[in-house]
Amino acid sequence: MNKVLILWAPLLFSLLLVAGCSSTPTSEAAGAEVSEQSTGADGTAGGEASTSAASQSGEWYGDPLENPNSLLATRVIYFDFDQSTVRTDYLDVIQAHADYLAANPQMVVRLEGHADEKGTREYNLGLGENRANAVRSLMLAQGVSDNQLIVVSYGEERSAAFEHNDESWALNRRVELIY
Repeated sequence: MNKVLILWAPLLFSLLLVAGCSSTPTSEAAGAEVSEQSTGADGTAGGEASTSAASQSGEWYGDPLENPNSLLATRVIYFDFDQSTVRTDYLDVIQAHADYLAANPQMVVRLEGHADEKGTREYNLGLGENRANAVRSLMLAQGVSDNQLIVVSYGEERSAAFEHNDESWALNRRVELIY
């Protein structure tokens, strides 16, 4: 038994050493292309979920929702105090999401409405719903199917910021687009 272990030990050690090694690109090749592996809804990674980020030309080859330079990367729409009217600086973002949804009828987005802590719980739930419905209305007008949009209001219950000041309250007045 000891002779067998002595004979196999160097071989096992060599295999472990080789298995632990990985090749890394040189610094010149490292910037040429970046690859990411994303997981699907079931948690598995596969060929469909694989995306290739920007190449040297700066073009995006993966899922448009994962492009950090796209308007689709913006998934939070902020609102003014006590308002449910979409601000003009978010109209292009909503248009980009509407175009994406119209081109991908299998996709569904949940519009989560939120409010700051001012006002009653009931009022804030209504305000969050009005904000989400304002985004929904714009998307419907731009060709998105009604069955692709789900509206949920959390009111003040799911804060993004927890301080009791204007900056935090402004961050909590929002609609989040969840794909």
